[in-house]
Amino acid sequence: MNRRKSNSGLFVALAAGLIGFSAPMAVHAAEITLTYAFFAPARTFPARQMTHWAEQLAKRTNGKVDVKTFPGGTLLGAKEMYDGVAKGVANIGLGSPSYDPGRFPLTSGVALPVGFTNATQASRTLWALTKEFKPKEYDGFKVIAMFTTEPGFIQTKTAVRNAADLAGMKLRAAGTGVPVLKALGAAPIGMPMPEVPQAVQTGVINGTMTSREVLQDFKLAESLKFVTDYPTVVVAFAAVMDQKKWDKLPADVKKVIEELAEEMPGWTGNYHDNENVGAAMAWAAKEHKLQVVSLAADERARWDGKLKPMEAEWVTEMSAKGLPAAAYLKRMHELRDQFAKR
Repeated sequence: MNRRKSNSGLFVALAAGLIGFSAPMAVHAAEITLTYAFFAPARTFPARQMTHWAEQLAKRTNGKVDVKTFPGGTLLGAKEMYDGVAKGVANIGLGSPSYDPGRFPLTSGVALPVGFTNATQASRTLWALTKEFKPKEYDGFKVIAMFTTEPGFIQTKTAVRNAADLAGMKLRAAGTGVPVLKALGAAPIGMPMPEVPQAVQTGVINGTMTSREVLQDFKLAESLKFVTDYPTVVVAFAAVMDQKKWDKLPADVKKVIEELAEEMPGWTGNYHDNENVGAAMAWAAKEHKLQVVSLAADERARWDGKLKPMEAEWVTEMSAKGLPAAAYLKRMHELRDQFAKR
């Protein structure tokens, strides 16, 4: 999913002068300037969402708000994103609660293998859950956008049609993908996504389990010729603003931001599913003869059975922390099915 973007010292130095609400500049008529940070490169789909959001905010406020975007970790990295927003390093930060389940325990439930089939369905479910349950993990923040990746799929050098094919196979995984692969009998290996192409070429790993745009983004389709049609887990993203900064915004600007928050799950999910993943799969099939491998019905049922206990384990763990885990999971199943029908 990631391509590295170069970072100039001048670019970072300028960021300091853009923090908070700055005075209008002569080159434009904006009354408010906001800084918006993200940890991954500008061409990744979450960064495309960030750019779209910034453009729409400027357009719908008739230029009253100017948003300076800082992708690629040029202002804040993944691990420091939310603390950086709280400290005022950026007005808005787009991070991944899935990467920090200890900090976002209730949101971590969305990353369970519950059978989401695409990013649009999962993104709408995540947003609806957050509005309904109002998790305390976001106290101090105003959530302005939420969405997810598509589910991770097993992408390999050799076809995986059953548990025997997968047994002991070394596959790159991250976050909740690790216990999923363990439960299915594979050997998960953690590593940054940019290291995967070389690891595949040198035989360190036999493939990866992640969303499928990497087949084109990292040219993995040159080596990984098979995708097993079995969706696993999604990665959640949340863009937040410090609550105190939010409170200072004019009412008309708040209204536009809240309208955009309602649109972002659908817009981002559709972009990721179709223009991002869809294009990558078409390219991989045409240029590298990628094959999609289907599981037999009885084999799929066996895989489902191996993963199902993860839900009960999560409910037990989160309930012990005083969280409404059982209700959250039940509602997630209902919303998953509701949005699957759209």
